[in-house]
Amino acid sequence: MATVTQRAMNKKKVYRLRKRNFSRTSRLARNPHLKGVVTRLTIMTPKKPNSALRNIAKVTLYKNNRRLISRVPGIGFLPNKYNRVLVEGGRANDLPSVRYTLIRGVYDFASLFSKKRRRSIYGTSRPEGYTEHVRRCYRSIYCV
Repeated sequence: MATVTQRAMNKKKVYRLRKRNFSRTSRLARNPHLKGVVTRLTIMTPKKPNSALRNIAKVTLYKNNRRLISRVPGIGFLPNKYNRVLVEGGRANDLPSVRYTLIRGVYDFASLFSKKRRRSIYGTSRPEGYTEHVRRCYRSIYCV
């Protein structure tokens, strides 16, 4: 719908332009995860206030044959070249142009074994003898 001033300037019909939908993870083509193959493993240094060596992987997706740069989460084991990996959206805050993340524990990318907390992110299963999580309201029933 045109505003009054827009109609006054142009006697013809004036149509407002619609905003285009913007996606930060355009390479995934509206999918939550996509399978790909690692083509190269490199190290990158973060932006100004931070200082480290971060592992990144260049991945070619199977579905649309597009290439993207993704970060490798966790410490230790890295995927090798030509390994199959699962890619999800999620940028690295201090790495420019890195908008995707690899998921651990799927296909050829192994999970971390030493993790006790935040295990779901790193694909680690619950260790033996690890106490089962009980919600606070039920602790009096179970922990007698």
